[in-house]
Amino acid sequence: MKRLIGAVSAALMLFAAMPAQAADKVVLMLNWYVYGEHAPFYYGKAKGIYAAEGIELEIQEGRGSAATTQAVAAKTADFGYVDVPTMMRAAIKGAPVVATGVLLQTSPMSAMGFVDKNIRKPEDIKGKTVAITPADSMTQIWPLFLKKTGLKESDFQTVAGDGQTKLNAVINGQADLLLGYVMDQSMKIKDATGKDVYPIKFADYGINMVSSGIIANADYVKANADLVRRFMSATTKAVEAAEKEPKAAAQSILDANPKGGKIDTLTQGFELTIPLYRTAETKTKRPFQVTDQNMAETVNLLVEYGGLDAKAKENPKAFYTNDYLPKSGS
Repeated sequence: MKRLIGAVSAALMLFAAMPAQAADKVVLMLNWYVYGEHAPFYYGKAKGIYAAEGIELEIQEGRGSAATTQAVAAKTADFGYVDVPTMMRAAIKGAPVVATGVLLQTSPMSAMGFVDKNIRKPEDIKGKTVAITPADSMTQIWPLFLKKTGLKESDFQTVAGDGQTKLNAVINGQADLLLGYVMDQSMKIKDATGKDVYPIKFADYGINMVSSGIIANADYVKANADLVRRFMSATTKAVEAAEKEPKAAAQSILDANPKGGKIDTLTQGFELTIPLYRTAETKTKRPFQVTDQNMAETVNLLVEYGGLDAKAKENPKAFYTNDYLPKSGS
């Protein structure tokens, strides 16, 4: 008996001395510099949600969805958080990328101006000046918004410039509105001026398109199926946790990056993002569970208005998969 106890004790001591299995290092590259929309990733890391799935997460800021998509295609980032339509344009040209989860299933695109200008509906845009960035995703869909709302380009004036120029045009009064995302440009304007912005949302006028999601290299997904499942499980849980604690989630951005913004606008920006997670069809589902219909409609709109190659309509399912998402309750 003593020998047996001694053997068991020795085995336990040996087991305790063995190093714990190392976590998988994963790089997630964002679509842009950090803002409120990104809160779930930082919150999930801070709360140990990724660690619980055996993942050591590194979050890197991006320089645009196209650049992040290129990084994922080249395997210099394991996952990307990008504008899914931008990823589709790269994929149809041969980039080996696929969306493993579509988070924003309602478009954040809008035309926005200061609340005190009282521009609340498309009719109010008549006679105004709109700031745009030529060839960006919103400007490509803008003609569809005009068609849906009965507006003509002759009803208003436009000024063009890059992203910062567009912001400055509204801030300085050179334009009444700009084309932007409800949780992004609106918060940048508020940070700069302290004034609230009102967005006229494209989605409220029948433009049903997905927006941001998680992408990965298709070969990486095949070679690391278990890791992809764990990453998507952790990210799903991180989104659900952040939804319940928006301010704490926003604070996690500043804890990781003290120059990442202001707590009030980061929180507000994230709160504006949450309603975009689901459509009427997915309101009872967990995050990322996009429908085939939503994706097919997005592809159709992008082919007609967004410069996507028409062959994309042959197989919309080639751009995304729900196979690596956690099941309900798991």
